[in-house]
Amino acid sequence: MSELGMILLGVAIGFIAAAPVGPVNVMAMQRAFRRGFLPGVITGTGSVIADAMFAAAAAFGLTAVGDFFEGHARTIQVVGGGILILFGLRIILSHPHINATDGERSEGVLSGMAAAFALTITNPGALLGFLALFGTLGEWAPEPGDWLAASELVLGVAAGCLLWWVMISAIVARLRVHLDDHWLEQLNWVAGGLLTAIGVVILARLGLIAIGVV
Repeated sequence: MSELGMILLGVAIGFIAAAPVGPVNVMAMQRAFRRGFLPGVITGTGSVIADAMFAAAAAFGLTAVGDFFEGHARTIQVVGGGILILFGLRIILSHPHINATDGERSEGVLSGMAAAFALTITNPGALLGFLALFGTLGEWAPEPGDWLAASELVLGVAAGCLLWWVMISAIVARLRVHLDDHWLEQLNWVAGGLLTAIGVVILARLGLIAIGVV
């Protein structure tokens, strides 16, 4: 894969990984709701840093143990596809909540970024999610020992995560009077549906390979 292709692949992964509405998303949305676009983005940046660290652990881990992953690629893809489906269904069934009056005290904007980083870096599911996503890349994954490609993938993930926070903060700041919990649930249905669909496609493809159709 070309350098640009690897970065764009990382952008897609980062965007999908950041999209599910959990505590960090609600926190950033509340900041954007109460204070505007920039505080929302700054809060999300804390999550971007943590996600980039998880992505680096997953990408460089895959590269360092490339021979193992190459020998067990199909099993890893099956497990990863199953995990993506479970994550997606869990996101679809969750009920996020945004409170316009919550936390009105005068906190500094950097405190939101620190809180978002802490929430993300202490969430083992975030690392597991990246391992699942990267483990399902198959031939698109960086070659063993290709540290440059792994770095490009991580850079793309960070850019994709940041793109999500910029987009969602802009939407919330612009349309704050129209947002409610139902809107957040719809967002989760889309994000969870995408993760579930990716997992189903991966498992379906492996099934077709197993029976010799592909």
